[in-house]
Amino acid sequence: MANVEQSEGVILNKREAVHRNPKVIAVTSGKGGVGKTNVVGNLAVSLAKMGKSVVILDADLGLGNLDVLFGVVPKYTLEHVILGLKTLPEIMIPGPCGIQILPTSSGSEDFTHLTPEQKLVLLSELDRLENAVDVFLIDTAAGISSNVLYFNTVAQDIVVVVSPEPTSISDAYAIMKILSLRHGEKRFKLLVNMARSTRQSLDVYRKLSLVADRFLDIGIDYVGFIPQDDYLRMAVFEQKAVVELFPGARSSVVFTDLADKVMQWPSNDLPKGNCQFLWKRLLNGSNSMEKC
Repeated sequence: MANVEQSEGVILNKREAVHRNPKVIAVTSGKGGVGKTNVVGNLAVSLAKMGKSVVILDADLGLGNLDVLFGVVPKYTLEHVILGLKTLPEIMIPGPCGIQILPTSSGSEDFTHLTPEQKLVLLSELDRLENAVDVFLIDTAAGISSNVLYFNTVAQDIVVVVSPEPTSISDAYAIMKILSLRHGEKRFKLLVNMARSTRQSLDVYRKLSLVADRFLDIGIDYVGFIPQDDYLRMAVFEQKAVVELFPGARSSVVFTDLADKVMQWPSNDLPKGNCQFLWKRLLNGSNSMEKC
């Protein structure tokens, strides 16, 4: 039976994190419109406020909007890197509290289905990153495209963002099913967004757990919920993270708690797939990121 993740645990401090593999986390969703990118942005800023080095990869190739969320305008994007025109350090842009963003373009179909050669180019460039990273967040696109599945399988933890809407719950199950049956993923973390209460969020978790226990050989860890919050919507319109603009808001407190939980998740010593060189480089680099 899938179990609710416990909050107890030891928080790794900066020195300990440097001597272990960085946390590489894919944040994904089966359905668009569930606030996934907003979750990524606020989680990143919350982690940075804790003194962690954070890099976000906007992996929604073709419809990226992390730059819009933070009100920044990239001159170059991942597409320039894949084409061999720029390197990752040349396209990386700073965000709030010293987070670093690897932006992608919006409105382009050319890279919505990366070829094996293009994936190799991207991973080779990621290998050249010189900054040590505590947390590497991958903001995937929504849905079950080949790009979405790929970026989830290279991460060490997969966080599925779901809203209480029935269609969102159904699509969240679909992406976990495909990742499990086709790619061997057996563990997922569930974050319920835009929930009215703890009861409603746990109801979403129970629905998914019951179906998963019956039809899939996977485990789902409940990591909490982000409440509906007017301050969160106000921050979106201001193109700011709510944890930065309204640190006392209910949603900000929850994001801070979530960041604390993330740092308690066990680090995997062995990377998955063909990305060993990426994690090794992230682990061994030197850290020069500015903190809050």
